[in-house]
Amino acid sequence: MLKCLPVWLVWLSFACSGSRQPADLVFYNGKVVTVDSAFMVARAVAVRGSRIAAVGSDKEVLALAGPQTRKVDLAGRCLLPGLIEAHAHPEMASLSEVERPLVNPRTVKECLDWVSEMVKLKGPGQWIIHPKLFATRLAEMRPPTLAELDSVAPKNPVFLNGSYGGSVNSAALEASGITEKTDNPGLLRDPATGRLNGKLRFTALPLLKLPDNPVRSIPERAEALEKMLALYNRVGFTSFTSGALRLADTTLYNYLKIRDRLTVRAFLNIFNPVEYKGRTVADVRRDLEALGVKTGDGDEWVRIGALKTTIDGGILTGTAYLTEPWGPKAREIFGVVEPDYRGIVRLSVDEFEVFARAGAETGWKVTAHCTGGAGVDLMLEGFERVDREMPVPPLRCSIIHCNFFTPEAIAKAARLGVIADMQPAWFYKDADAMLYILGPERMKTFNPYRSLIDAGVLICAGSDHMVITDDIESINPYNPWWAIWSMVTRKTERGSVIDPQEAITREEALRCYTINNAYASFEEHLKGSIQPGKLADLAVIDRDYLACPDDELREIKVDMTVLGGKVVYEK
Repeated sequence: MLKCLPVWLVWLSFACSGSRQPADLVFYNGKVVTVDSAFMVARAVAVRGSRIAAVGSDKEVLALAGPQTRKVDLAGRCLLPGLIEAHAHPEMASLSEVERPLVNPRTVKECLDWVSEMVKLKGPGQWIIHPKLFATRLAEMRPPTLAELDSVAPKNPVFLNGSYGGSVNSAALEASGITEKTDNPGLLRDPATGRLNGKLRFTALPLLKLPDNPVRSIPERAEALEKMLALYNRVGFTSFTSGALRLADTTLYNYLKIRDRLTVRAFLNIFNPVEYKGRTVADVRRDLEALGVKTGDGDEWVRIGALKTTIDGGILTGTAYLTEPWGPKAREIFGVVEPDYRGIVRLSVDEFEVFARAGAETGWKVTAHCTGGAGVDLMLEGFERVDREMPVPPLRCSIIHCNFFTPEAIAKAARLGVIADMQPAWFYKDADAMLYILGPERMKTFNPYRSLIDAGVLICAGSDHMVITDDIESINPYNPWWAIWSMVTRKTERGSVIDPQEAITREEALRCYTINNAYASFEEHLKGSIQPGKLADLAVIDRDYLACPDDELREIKVDMTVLGGKVVYEK
């Protein structure tokens, strides 16, 4: 049951703030969803400088206003903590449409139509590349065939990149020097003829002789990133975690920060910059120490995040590492012919243990890209080994994506304090395809939000946004309200309701986008809830989050976003 904030807390918080200066900004006449430990609801909030000065009733908070105070009448709308995106790649997304808009095809025909249009814009021999196209999200749940791509682009190499796999045409094979005699397990073949069919697993992607990406200066990249982050503000984000950067690329965020152009706070995961396969913990620890940084270094604007590696492939290319073989449907969808094929695993548990232990011993939070259930089990076994020598829960380690959790894995994650860094939009987009491929029994372990929360596992919600700048049309949509709606209803893009027993409440879903993500970056004392003394990172939305019908959750629009007391977006 929701509780109202006691009036005395207003006076106590303002008195303890050490100043009787008037508030700079006051919100009143609304529903202030604090997301504190008791999930209390207030009416008004006062902001002074970059911090929340007071929370309470209209009368008491308005009394803190002065002649220069900006007063915002919420008129019954909700004021929430600024939302936090747990996993995104705005650096990549910001550049994905610099040259021209990019389409998000829904059918094979739309995909082929896009290739046809690109042929008109390109000269013969020039590559046509879609940077992120997941074939299982097309209505037909398949990519265009080799023959179909050849029919629309006979002279242009085409690559439809699915991250951990993809599709190409004959011109792409020829341009890359790939022939029927090329020996690589990632080159898939037609089961009937044995000939290359244009489908690739990620082990074959290095064979493609793709053109180099354009070289862009720091100012050019920063300008594009600034525009992308402004779009994050429009949906209520005030902080985010970068999915993975090279250490050198963190300068991009500091470039914006020192010029007062950064409109979100950034926790920057670093893709592992040292070699650790075949090496001892002591060797890897020495190399990590030489980097000169660790998790948490920085300030309230830009911090170094987790140390990240990769365990497996992806669910949408049939390369996630599963606990059981992918099964017969994977032959139809992904061209899998091996009956015992469980996906691709890139690290052994011994190798991951070396990585995790060396990271933990040098002050790093450790994480990894891991999409399949066997990968989740592998990581948890590695963390458990580390925990025998040093406690893992204080490290707040996480598993990124972690689509599949068995009851045993859930119990182990809870015991180790391992965070589930999940992408609810993947459930919305991909649950139907996974149900078709894997069947209802295995789907009980797919994004089991209710079971995770009930066991005490912290869920952090994000999008893995990578390509296209629009919040809904992006390949991995980053609109948090759609994601929250999916977590609450278990509804999918194709209109199904899958495993509704794993739905969570809207209060729990909001925590996944606020205080949980603040905890994951060791910043729960600074942000993630509306409490006196915390950063004034806030979002005003256009309806009552706690009372509107479930299906209206995805229709929520943000009217104002405030970052450190400064309005960074206003409708």
